[in-house]
Amino acid sequence: MIGDIVGRAGRKIVRELLPQIIKEHKVDLVIANGENAAGGNGITQAIAEELYSYGVDILTMGNHVWDKKEIFDFIDYDDRILRPANYPLGTPGKGFLIFSAAEGFKVGVINLSGRVFLNSLDCPFRLANQLIQEIREATPNIIVDFHAEATSEKVAFGWYLNGRVSAVLGTHTHVQTADERVLPGGTAYITDVGMTGPRDSVLGVKIDQVITKFTTQLPVHFEAARGMAQFNGVLVDLEPLTGKAIDIRRLQMILES
Repeated sequence: MIGDIVGRAGRKIVRELLPQIIKEHKVDLVIANGENAAGGNGITQAIAEELYSYGVDILTMGNHVWDKKEIFDFIDYDDRILRPANYPLGTPGKGFLIFSAAEGFKVGVINLSGRVFLNSLDCPFRLANQLIQEIREATPNIIVDFHAEATSEKVAFGWYLNGRVSAVLGTHTHVQTADERVLPGGTAYITDVGMTGPRDSVLGVKIDQVITKFTTQLPVHFEAARGMAQFNGVLVDLEPLTGKAIDIRRLQMILES
């Protein structure tokens, strides 16, 4: 799982490093959060295809999913992109899918949004129960991208799904946390996978723009930063017959500009 990809710098480091990571660690499935991949806000069809060409299998999204309006033209037809499942019924796109990984093993991937400090969508806890039951009819291997702000909500969600899914991997804050572990029930957990994008930035945005926003409290147009890039992600090892996690390890890598 690759942490939130931000702008051109994030896409570049994925292009440069992902093929070697896949080869070195014998990766069977690559999930990436792509909600900031297009200039720091949203995603386009061309950029989604670009990321697939680098080795990404599935793209998850979050609260910026609708920032590039062209997504309405393709999200219903791209069978490898997810938006949070707890948007209301009738929202374009889908919130989960079942992917055939290496050797025919199937993996269910769910995208859910938290509600603390974010839009008040349907309850992710209750919806997860329904989706897990549906996916388990096809596979015990279930990975959840929980796109949420509050660490308390993420930790609670991890324990809530402990033993029922293979992994709960947090996204959204763009800061990788150091709490990765396999919970007692066999669920791999991390509060936030981190950010793949410009290292010398404020969560991927040009530093001076964010400082101006904080010091003046006036509206500021944010732009994705450039320069040295960082790659944040996690490697999760699963026992595919049971869906239990064996291990979770953080990845932190740097690419000079």
